[in-house]
Amino acid sequence: MNIKVVGIAAGLLLASTSAFAQSSTVTGAAGGAATGAIVGGPVGAAVGGIVGGVAGSVIDPPPQQVVTYVQQAPAPAERVVVEKVVVGEPLPETVVVTPVPDDPKYAYAIVNDQRVIVEPSSRKVIQVIE
Repeated sequence: MNIKVVGIAAGLLLASTSAFAQSSTVTGAAGGAATGAIVGGPVGAAVGGIVGGVAGSVIDPPPQQVVTYVQQAPAPAERVVVEKVVVGEPLPETVVVTPVPDDPKYAYAIVNDQRVIVEPSSRKVIQVIE
């Protein structure tokens, strides 16, 4: 019975967050809580909500002017790496990261023929530009 109550609560929480679709932290927390509830019950919901919130906050997309700049900016030295470029994962130290002049919260690099936007301090990939 407790699992059914937790499942209903998680479903309501997930449904209520659709109004907040702009906020990936809220969506990540709700999705994590729902998944955690299914797998691990109430404790899983709590842990899943925290993990989902953290993951959701990492993947906030950069502003459009940053994306436009990176698309049109001069190409820095390109690196070919064995690892696949994955959003949320850091780039290898061998990759040259170039700061975005108008927005120091972002930097970019060209890896395996792809332009990527990264967080300079952690080198985590924020967006891969197709």
